[in-house]
Amino acid sequence: MSNKLNFLDFEEAVKISLNLAKTTTLKEIVPISKALGRVVSSDIICKKNLPSFNNSAMDGFAFKVDDCGKTLKIKKVIFAGDKGDDVNAILEQGECYKIMTGAKVPSDANTIVPIENCFDVSDTSVGIPEDVKVGSNLRLKGEEQKEGNVLFKKGEVINSSHITLLASQGLMMIEVFKQISIAVVSTGNELKEPWENANEEEIYNCNSYALVSLLEEAGFSATYSGVVPDNLDESIKFISNLKTFDVVITTGGISMGDADFVGEAFVQNGLQTAFHGVNVKPGRPIMMGSIEDKDKNKQTFVMCLPGNPLTAMVNMHLFAIPVLNKIQGNSSFYHDIVIAKNKQTFKTKKGRVNLVLGNCENGGFSVTRNNKYGSGMITALYESNCILVTSENTAGVEKEQMVKLIKFNNKFLNEQINIFN
Repeated sequence: MSNKLNFLDFEEAVKISLNLAKTTTLKEIVPISKALGRVVSSDIICKKNLPSFNNSAMDGFAFKVDDCGKTLKIKKVIFAGDKGDDVNAILEQGECYKIMTGAKVPSDANTIVPIENCFDVSDTSVGIPEDVKVGSNLRLKGEEQKEGNVLFKKGEVINSSHITLLASQGLMMIEVFKQISIAVVSTGNELKEPWENANEEEIYNCNSYALVSLLEEAGFSATYSGVVPDNLDESIKFISNLKTFDVVITTGGISMGDADFVGEAFVQNGLQTAFHGVNVKPGRPIMMGSIEDKDKNKQTFVMCLPGNPLTAMVNMHLFAIPVLNKIQGNSSFYHDIVIAKNKQTFKTKKGRVNLVLGNCENGGFSVTRNNKYGSGMITALYESNCILVTSENTAGVEKEQMVKLIKFNNKFLNEQINIFN
């Protein structure tokens, strides 16, 4: 039987994993100084007009547009922060105000001209050009945001621009979704921790530390929870202690036909497997599912990734990050897609989705090592900054061909679109 029949279609696996992910309902209130990267848990409403009064966008002169082309008498100088009284603000014909940027514009003026555009400027009078449009350089009360407008929608991730708007509203605290808890665990008797001695037949556990740091780069906080014991009874007990987490991510021990205890230990703890095996290279043995605790209305989402470092990291980027964003409440959980021009022809294997590593710089894509590297390699990841996802019927990518890429840097700013568009 072919792999295509044995393993789930790639697009279907992505859809299933996202449909399975349940958004957290837990919320907390944090100061805006600690809100960067957090997800807004309810719509934020504008409570103060922005700007809150008519003000000048320039250092210049405020006047009635009917007086264009005249020499006007300067009635008063208005500075930013002056508290003016509009009741007695009456400009006579042939008069104007000298005004500074950000200063409140009296209601009897409807146009502002910058100082540099005027002529015959003195302390008492100024010549106004003829071609000034009504409302020029006048920032009207509430023109940017009005009281009652929705500033931010539920599910937005807070960045520095959000913080600016929040501070402009006098909002120093904001309600956000509570950060989800993530456990990262490894499997394998051959693993040694970096502080231990490893002989030639043992390897250092780089996967867990790689995933924890990758999660931090993506805005999540994860806990390294150790290595699953290579004993079924001990594995069952070990995994039972992980059900307090919102998400459990494992690496290794899930290949088809392997005599490993991980999958069975999860099943014994109530795992409902959504899929086990995807028609993708590298990363075919990836498994996802959930452990439901109906009494506590609690879901623990389980992601079991392959054990090879390159495969684990690539599938973490591709599958896990969107799922985690959805669980965290982020409404924009699809990957950011970058369009680039391929610089050299390379081959891929038909009949499966290929995950191709490469570098995207200045609008060009360069495949890593001519797409010839093993799934156990680590340096190929270091040499790459993006992934190209092919279709199953793609036998290669031609030079000059435009390609869609997923950048490793999750803070890369671009239009958010579904990878399958």
